[in-house]
Amino acid sequence: MLALVPMYFIVAAFFLQPVDEILPGVITLVREPDFLITDYFVVGGVGAAFINAGVLTLVSLAITYALGVEFNGHTITSAFLMFGFSLFGKNLMNIWTILFGVFLYAKYHKTPLGRYIYVAFYGTSLSPIITQVMQMGDLPFPVRLALCVFTGITIGFVLPPLSTHSHFAHKGYSLYNVGFAGGIIATVVVSLLRSFGLSTESRLIWSTGNNARYFLLLAVLFGGMIFYGLATDTEGLKDYGSILRTPGRGVDFYMEQGGAPTLINMGINGITAMTILVIMGGDLNGPTIGGIFTIVGFSATGKHFRNIVPVMGGVWLASLAKTWSIADPSSTLALLFSTTLAPIAGEFGVIAGILAGFLHSSVAVYVGVVYGGMNLYNNGFAGGIVAMFLVPVIQSVLDRRARARGGLSL
Repeated sequence: MLALVPMYFIVAAFFLQPVDEILPGVITLVREPDFLITDYFVVGGVGAAFINAGVLTLVSLAITYALGVEFNGHTITSAFLMFGFSLFGKNLMNIWTILFGVFLYAKYHKTPLGRYIYVAFYGTSLSPIITQVMQMGDLPFPVRLALCVFTGITIGFVLPPLSTHSHFAHKGYSLYNVGFAGGIIATVVVSLLRSFGLSTESRLIWSTGNNARYFLLLAVLFGGMIFYGLATDTEGLKDYGSILRTPGRGVDFYMEQGGAPTLINMGINGITAMTILVIMGGDLNGPTIGGIFTIVGFSATGKHFRNIVPVMGGVWLASLAKTWSIADPSSTLALLFSTTLAPIAGEFGVIAGILAGFLHSSVAVYVGVVYGGMNLYNNGFAGGIVAMFLVPVIQSVLDRRARARGGLSL
């Protein structure tokens, strides 16, 4: 059933772009640099972007199935992230060396690859580095290829221990944990490249003017999720209510509530996210659809309507007070990806969620300059920083109030 999602877009691809342009478009995606922000809808065409994303998602699902990994909420999340980010950064050529590095890490520690497979899929957020290394300088092709393979394997090898360690820093209050670890790795790698005189700069390739077409395409998918969930489980709405009452930290809605309420949650969050985006004047394109798919994917492992809206509201309030517009590309992505901090709103309340979104909007817009857009999960890195900064402050205030009620002082 999960494979139906990429198949839906693969079929749609042949209606959205002339068939004879799709293969050349896919080849262009592979050859072009793809660091932030590179909209594959512009680079290779809408059909080529959907084919690229659909095939990569099907391959990742096949790998998961072949490894015998138990299906759970993280299977859903990883599949939706693979699809979403394959619309603006991941392609059929630049993810494999990172996956192989994680494979070598599992072999080195004599553990099943299935234990780290989701970290491997999330870790392909650093795939733009692979493309960039392959194209750098005037080095001979064999040298560039060797450096490319070495860089990818190294990234994949260090990713599992680093992502495990980084989780303790923010304690799960940022859902994009591998994005935080990826930001650290990208900072180190890009700093090394710059120290050898190889500069990397972020860029902006962004399509506009197609909101009506893509809104309909997505609405059919998300509406179908809601309909199927309601039609297959008479208790679906009741269990969805249980999802809404959870903070969203360290949970698996699929395992705890079942498939039907999880689908309902995913569909509602998808419609909510794209509706808010369009109302605020944003564009539906490769990067923003990737952001919407990230929200939908994490709707199986933490996000729901009550804990994403306050955070998005905080980003919107920030746009009223700061020097940029909510419709700007970077702030539009911050609006969608800020929901990595949904557990803060879920656990500490609406005001805390708004504050988290307000802070995140600034950090996400400016932190990417550190690694030149080479970490696709830029908001994961920003969200980890905000969570590390904000959560201890909130907890200290709550502890002080609790002590005061008990007649004690700090």
